[in-house]
Amino acid sequence: MIPCKNIVLNNGVEIPQFGLGVFRSEPGEETAKAVQIALEGGYRHIDTATAYRNEVDVATGVKASGVKREDIFITTKLVNAMIEAGQAKEGIAQSLASLETDYIDLYLIHWPVPGYLKAWEEIIRAYEDKKLRAIGVSNFQFRHLEALEKAGLMVPAVNQVELHPVFQQVEMKAYCEERGIFIEAWSPIGGRDHLCINHPAILAIAEKHGKAGAQVILRWHIQTGNIVIPKSIKKERILQNADIFDFELDASDMAALRAIDTGKRLYWSPDRYE
Repeated sequence: MIPCKNIVLNNGVEIPQFGLGVFRSEPGEETAKAVQIALEGGYRHIDTATAYRNEVDVATGVKASGVKREDIFITTKLVNAMIEAGQAKEGIAQSLASLETDYIDLYLIHWPVPGYLKAWEEIIRAYEDKKLRAIGVSNFQFRHLEALEKAGLMVPAVNQVELHPVFQQVEMKAYCEERGIFIEAWSPIGGRDHLCINHPAILAIAEKHGKAGAQVILRWHIQTGNIVIPKSIKKERILQNADIFDFELDASDMAALRAIDTGKRLYWSPDRYE
């Protein structure tokens, strides 16, 4: 088992702080094998989405790993088209079937597209029916979270957002923490298009600790309290990413990493979806 701690969400459900993301893992054997390798290597948290078209393959990897379903935390997300069409109930049923499970540990609205308030109401009902252990949102900005609050709706357990050393989301994280919403980072090392691992500050810290740049970044996420779900399909990288619990970044390391925050996104703005 990976010696990562569980974070207690605002409804009392525990989520492993570290997991495997499968965004851009190809549907089929590639995803199934990555999930199997991760679970056999001690991971207990898998993050997928209907939009990734690989929920079925996550289920295949889970079965192949031999790890009991109740020992695995699975996250998936409602696809935009179903949010806009008012089909959250159908989206949840589809994910339950694809993942071959009776419940989903964490279910998120993927993007704040029109219809997200109605979708959230339907997701709350599924949560109350025990089909979902915890519920949250993804890519929500301040006004989207405020809209849920003004409507008197349940506070999300998680807001999954783009977050990495060059876009640290300091204000969003503080806002969410005040409301009991945990931040989960997607593209935590910058994603394949904008990898941060070769930034001079990160390379210097990596050399200091005898670690890879990705390990330094992932350790930074752990120490700043982010839930983190790095993606990889290579066995050596999946295992290396998890090998971050035998060292700590000191105050000077953390200060150096804070200094490289640009405040600018590398990927899609939630605004484009409205």
